[in-house]
Amino acid sequence: MNTTSAALASAVTFVWLGMVLAISFLEAPLKFRAPGVTIPVGLGIGRLVFRALNLVETVLAVVMIVAVAVGAAPASVVGLTAAVAAVLLAQLVFVRPRLNRRSDRVLAGEEGPRSRGHLAYVALELAKVGILIALGVCLVSV
Repeated sequence: MNTTSAALASAVTFVWLGMVLAISFLEAPLKFRAPGVTIPVGLGIGRLVFRALNLVETVLAVVMIVAVAVGAAPASVVGLTAAVAAVLLAQLVFVRPRLNRRSDRVLAGEEGPRSRGHLAYVALELAKVGILIALGVCLVSV
């Protein structure tokens, strides 16, 4: 892999990893522990934050794909890049719409059982973290 593409891909990988760790595993659970934050307020904040995160993640994924394609990356980097993009796509296409519909109902005052969609999103976030770590290790060793 050429050095410019490898450097760009490495930077994107670790920025992306940091954002996911900070938002999904630090900000998201902590906001509900803040004094005065109700479930509706927390959901409203979460929707804004995750919409912004997913937008930035999409940009980072595109930059990563271009860097890998242009840089003649080894198969391991190509595979991990495809895997992390697929996880993000699954979150955006399959899980986020369900979570948005559920949060719409909660914000409208409807009560019901807890959403399993949230567990799917967390599982995909964990997979994404693992893939990004593996991708970062591969890129650093290229």
